[in-house]
Amino acid sequence: MLNRVLGGNRRRFDDLSEAEILALAISAEEDDARIYAAYAEMLRNEFPASAKVFDGMVDEENEHRGMLIDMFKKKFGDNIPLVRREHVKGFLERKPLWLMKNLPLETIRQQAWEMEEAAQNFYLEALKRTKDANIRKLLGDLALAEQHHKNAANDLSDEHLGEAALEEEDKQKHRKFVLTYVQPGLAGLMDGSVSTLAPIFAAAFATHSTWETFLVGLAASIGAGISMGFTEAASDDGKLTGRGSPIKRGFASGIMTTLGGLGHALPYLIPDFWTATVTAICVVFVELWAIAYIQNRYMDTPFWRAVMQVVFGGSLVFAAGILIGNA
Repeated sequence: MLNRVLGGNRRRFDDLSEAEILALAISAEEDDARIYAAYAEMLRNEFPASAKVFDGMVDEENEHRGMLIDMFKKKFGDNIPLVRREHVKGFLERKPLWLMKNLPLETIRQQAWEMEEAAQNFYLEALKRTKDANIRKLLGDLALAEQHHKNAANDLSDEHLGEAALEEEDKQKHRKFVLTYVQPGLAGLMDGSVSTLAPIFAAAFATHSTWETFLVGLAASIGAGISMGFTEAASDDGKLTGRGSPIKRGFASGIMTTLGGLGHALPYLIPDFWTATVTAICVVFVELWAIAYIQNRYMDTPFWRAVMQVVFGGSLVFAAGILIGNA
């Protein structure tokens, strides 16, 4: 956890040289082109018009890559260092392509918009860190091109969605809300609800003391909240990804983590052990299904996949806590 909070072995974006910034841009364009090609194949049979939009975006990403390579060779020679997003703090790692199968169109729209938002922010931040006029012009032109891609993602086959598209401002606000609050808050809620199950119920069945169990749950919830809050805030300053203030995301993640753990710790303020335990189990049941619903509602996760991830996984952690407490 500490390694994750501190960013592990990732480089700070501010420490990259001009050559490394160009190399990072080249690898990023390559990755995005592959993802857009995968999107196009997913949509080709059902939404051929949308697939053509992504085909065009693939061509443009490849064109950008060629422009960046030409600039690198002109300024720094033929030896391009391997610098990828996962090597630099502030970038979110892209999901592997095999996890992107059978995504609904609206999810693809959202992900494409997030990718282009991050790409545009990257180029805007990068041009501030180079003094070479030609490189600055190229990066500025690419930032503008990524804005056009964002617009394309917004307009992507609206006729296939079955209802009129939201106004652009509302879309932007909703997506920013999801990035800044919903995603980190949901991650915190899941972590707090699931990770505290084992220690709370292990303490309950080991001691049969409601007060001691409550103290364990309180400590586990607050500790997890602090850890998740700092982790979220330190992992991404929001400049490159457009995910908003790290402080806001840290608070959202930390508070929801704490609440997720407290939900099944508070019943142990009830003096009677079995009444408290049955109440806590009911709370856990509601928590896990609520998280599955939120994942489906806001994160576009297929409902039964969310159930398997959250309800089934949480049940295993819950069972582990009871078994350990009775050992």
